[in-house]
Amino acid sequence: MPKRTYQPKKRQAAKQHGFMKRMKTRAGRLVIKRRTAKGRARVAARTSK
Repeated sequence: MPKRTYQPKKRQAAKQHGFMKRMKTRAGRLVIKRRTAKGRARVAARTSK
């Protein structure tokens, strides 16, 4: 039986979906902008430490 595909790692997740990663690209900045406009408590999924 194959192992599960989701093996959570906080650092890896932050590097892929964190605030800094979003801010690097135009599309990412638009994501942040949309979520801020909507009033989300968390604009990025995870933040790196």
